[in-house]
Amino acid sequence: MYLWKTMEKAFKNLIKSEFPYLSTAKLLIAVSGGLDSVVLVHLCKSAKMEFSIAHCNFNLRGEESDADESFVMDLGDALDVEVFTENFDTEAYAQDAKVSIQMAARDLRYNWFNELSAALNFDYILTAHHANDNLETFLINLIRGTGLDGLTGIRTENEKIIRPLIKFSRKEIESYAREKNIPWREDSSNASPKYLRNKIRLEVIPIMEEINSQLLEGFAQTQSHLNESLNLVEDYIGLLYSEIVSKDAHGYKLNIEILEKIPNTKAVLYQLLRSFGFTEWDDIHGLLKAQPGKMVFSATHRLIKDRNFLLLTEIPSEKNNKIYKILEGDDIVMLPIGTFVFEEVTEILEKGTHCIYVAQETLKYPLTLRKWKEGDIFHPFGMKGKKKISDFFKDKKLSLPEKENCWLLCSQDKILWVVNHRADARFAIKDPSNKILKITYSV
Repeated sequence: MYLWKTMEKAFKNLIKSEFPYLSTAKLLIAVSGGLDSVVLVHLCKSAKMEFSIAHCNFNLRGEESDADESFVMDLGDALDVEVFTENFDTEAYAQDAKVSIQMAARDLRYNWFNELSAALNFDYILTAHHANDNLETFLINLIRGTGLDGLTGIRTENEKIIRPLIKFSRKEIESYAREKNIPWREDSSNASPKYLRNKIRLEVIPIMEEINSQLLEGFAQTQSHLNESLNLVEDYIGLLYSEIVSKDAHGYKLNIEILEKIPNTKAVLYQLLRSFGFTEWDDIHGLLKAQPGKMVFSATHRLIKDRNFLLLTEIPSEKNNKIYKILEGDDIVMLPIGTFVFEEVTEILEKGTHCIYVAQETLKYPLTLRKWKEGDIFHPFGMKGKKKISDFFKDKKLSLPEKENCWLLCSQDKILWVVNHRADARFAIKDPSNKILKITYSV
């Protein structure tokens, strides 16, 4: 039997055993015009699968990029398959997003694939990643530094993205194309060792193959073991998660007492927090013994040492410091932070931290709603004299995120209400002739 027939049979068996749902699905295949994606198209055609082609022109190689697009259009015509194309200004996107050209192309590619898929009801998107790509990704992550998850390689399935060639080698794919006289396009940038992936492909892997001619087979076995280990770790973290982590309005809370009792605490913290972009794992582990208030930051999040918890929140935006005005006569005021209802009543009935009753005559409009700042002072209802807001927070043992998300309703320069906490005594109803205004807050 010809090798191309063997590969077609192997591909069909793989679809039948591991991806049976693809046989009846509406598929979109990402096709660059290169060897791997062109072979994937031919294999899917031989398996009588229903698919269309999507091609990205990143406009990075001038006439060569346009020739790739023409080649893919001709491929679609030859196979009687619908082709979608899109042109991108990749360099401009990379500059605006402050990412590398490779990352920009990746973002543009997958964003468009997902948009196309949603608009035209494609069930799955197929890409032509193969075993050599998987090894290269493993080595890149190993060189840059990574956790166990970074060593498990390219996932065969990632939501709607399916990679049915991941078990085939580049050598098998090229042999198939040559035996069947299938043309493809060569990307000249793949020959440049200035890119890390190319350097690994052209210089590192050949040396490794000299040492071990069964490199890909050995790698597949190692990766299988790594995936099993990762599954074990994830199962362990799953059992611990509900004991350690809880969620509140501001983010997540990690129980310090439990973290200190379990073995391998640093590794557990890594597994729990790795998706939030942290890199300073020694500093994070050090928070367990640090003074309350110490923080570690990622680009998007922060981890705060509180009394009994590590608090994980997004880094506050300056937009949250906006001041809102409330005019006299406003009954319902809907704001991004919640809704205030102002209602004139004849008696005090409902009680709770979510509502207060004030003497309407004491108010001076417009009322303002703002975040607290150092030096703020109010007269807590039920207490004599004045108190700093910061001391009030300390007495109530509020965490930093709770303090940051606390709003003050003010009448001119006087604090009327520490919202959801305490009213100010200066606005209390002290005379039967006072008009009673009930103010209610809800999220």
